[in-house]
Amino acid sequence: MDMLRKFLTIACGGFATISLLVAAPAQAAGDLLVAPTRVILDGKRGTQVILNNTGAEETTYRISLEIKRMTEAGVLEDVELEAANDNEKAALSLVRYAPRRVTLPPNQPQSIRIGLNPSDALPDGEYRVHMLFRAVPKARPVTEQTGAKDVKIELIPLYGIAIPVIIRKGQLNATAAIANARLGRDEDGPVLLLDAMRNGSRSVYGEFRVSKPGQAKPLVVQKGIAIYPEIERRKVELQLSDEEAAAIRGSEVVIAYHDTPENGGGMISELRTVLR
Repeated sequence: MDMLRKFLTIACGGFATISLLVAAPAQAAGDLLVAPTRVILDGKRGTQVILNNTGAEETTYRISLEIKRMTEAGVLEDVELEAANDNEKAALSLVRYAPRRVTLPPNQPQSIRIGLNPSDALPDGEYRVHMLFRAVPKARPVTEQTGAKDVKIELIPLYGIAIPVIIRKGQLNATAAIANARLGRDEDGPVLLLDAMRNGSRSVYGEFRVSKPGQAKPLVVQKGIAIYPEIERRKVELQLSDEEAAAIRGSEVVIAYHDTPENGGGMISELRTVLR
């Protein structure tokens, strides 16, 4: 998550435009909604993703595939094709989709069809690309000015959403464990820090719940935490309010990593510990 790339375009003659591509939460960015926010393909059948323009103006969106790798900090970093490994290149070749560019009036949904190319020659495993939905900026006239004092800079936000498209081939499995839980603090306030370990042939994905023993309702819930196959350990930070931090400091807590509710919500891993 979150990630920021800057594209700088300077037009000669005294006018400059700076465009920013912001990687926002996958549900929405700018005036674009995308659903679902995660796609898993494990057979011959394809699926679709729905885009919806919630803005007041007609907007054109470009759809593309990118390779990203997760770091132990949970950051997804872009990988150029020249630096991609065989698994990542194979993932790009597996996914087909259409259309690749859409123009949507306000409140107009559009489906993007996603399918798979034959994968018989590939070994069993998990393959992943990220589908990027990016608004195309409208053309703006360049005003000629004279003199350095007339140079104008205009900031145009180009919002993009990237969602993972995961292809699973064969009988894959994964387990996870939680360790080294402790309280800390960052610029936004108190945090619960922990290490999440993964082992196996596929990724794990779900939500962390922090509760006290015997209490059904968790004190803290953080959704959408993945550990992808390229890493075996991920450092996780759960943001806390001051009240939540005070409630669990020095107390025994249960930290549980659960599958998503739509996949049954089963427990992936659990840790009981006293937080200091």
